[in-house]
Amino acid sequence: MRVVMKFGGVSVKDGKNILHCANLVKRYAKDNEIVVVVSAMAGVTDALQNAAYKCCYERSLGFIKLFIAELANRHYEAVDFAVKNKSIKSKVLATIDNLIDELEKVLTGISYLGELTKRSEDYILSFGERLLAPIFSASLLSLGVDSVALTGGDAGIITDNNFGRARPLPESYQIIKNRLEPLISIKRTVPVVTGFIGATENGVITTLGRGGSDLTATLIASAIDADEVWLWKEVDGVMTTDPKIVPEAKVIPELSYQEAMELSHFGAKILHPKALEPVMAKKIPVRIKNTFNPDAKGTVIKEETQSTEDIVKAISLIERAGIINVSGAGFDFAEIMAEVFRRLAIARVHVIMVAQSSSELNLSIVVDKSDLDKAMKALSGLNNGTVRISKKDNIAIVSAVGAGMAGTPGVAGRIFSALGREGINVIMISQSCSEYNVSFAVSKEEGRRAVKVIHDEFGLGK
Repeated sequence: MRVVMKFGGVSVKDGKNILHCANLVKRYAKDNEIVVVVSAMAGVTDALQNAAYKCCYERSLGFIKLFIAELANRHYEAVDFAVKNKSIKSKVLATIDNLIDELEKVLTGISYLGELTKRSEDYILSFGERLLAPIFSASLLSLGVDSVALTGGDAGIITDNNFGRARPLPESYQIIKNRLEPLISIKRTVPVVTGFIGATENGVITTLGRGGSDLTATLIASAIDADEVWLWKEVDGVMTTDPKIVPEAKVIPELSYQEAMELSHFGAKILHPKALEPVMAKKIPVRIKNTFNPDAKGTVIKEETQSTEDIVKAISLIERAGIINVSGAGFDFAEIMAEVFRRLAIARVHVIMVAQSSSELNLSIVVDKSDLDKAMKALSGLNNGTVRISKKDNIAIVSAVGAGMAGTPGVAGRIFSALGREGINVIMISQSCSEYNVSFAVSKEEGRRAVKVIHDEFGLGK
């Protein structure tokens, strides 16, 4: 069997976990062709981003020395625990030293210039995965599993130059196949590929957006015609909702591609929202497995699932969102709508959901809170006596998802009746084309309570 395995940040947070994951790979590598995709150590990407901003705006050289020392020590400790062979350990430490020196020079340059471009930010963020992949590969080598560390660009992931949210180009599939198949099928080597990272056609490092390691894994799986993708996480599978919100949440054995995409788009921390696109055409199943409970069945995401009596399967929550309102009178609404979405697209604003009033005099657009000011700036030129642009922040988006909702009357009525009984005010309802999902906006303060109310209404914890 040919499997792409992806290990997330907590799964590889330190040397002990890296060694554990390497042993998992060894367990399956004897009888299978394996490609490994890794994220950065838990917290490292955030730390790199904070360091980049601090260098740009505070321009503190003393901070750089301290940050670099802490980052280096964390990775040195991981090498010491995860790599037992002295010769292999010496080689990977030299690789780490070179990367750390490179990062220090970049941060120093940012500090002197006082300028941080999206291209520079992608370059800095890439170091988390670039430091981790060689350690994971070295750990495999020390366990007797032949391995090689590759960046996403080395593996053939070629993207556009939309830094921060780069999209892989169609030619990536053939390049990935040409570069990885000889390694896994002829040399029986386990490539360890940096998740989250690609490169432009000119070799400039790009990132695929937060959570992009999942997309790296499914992109590779599609390119090499893998039998399955295994996303190793720290839970037994996809839950009916976040157990931190509802402790009674249960594991869902199966999800369809459509259900999983709906949940991901609306905030469930299952996988990158675009991660399923590469595997859907080839019907490659994606399994969510627990790194620390590997024998648990987990959740399988595939084209179709067995029939279920559950009308609603899961509830997701986006806690950081805002609403842009476009309103007015005496204008061509279709023309204004076209201009609004054109401007948002140019500004690379991620639109979560949309609602339009029946009178066609109001358009409400939900965006991620991090995009709210950018969206307002993009639309500011439309704000005049006829058209008014306003915003509302501190919004939460709740979504109820399930294939059983299709063709079942009264689902939305049950949802909003339950919310009404609990005194939860619904600010906006999505005009979704999907039969699998009902989404709505409430105040941020009422988001978690709304999730619990719906979870209880449909008995998902039983």
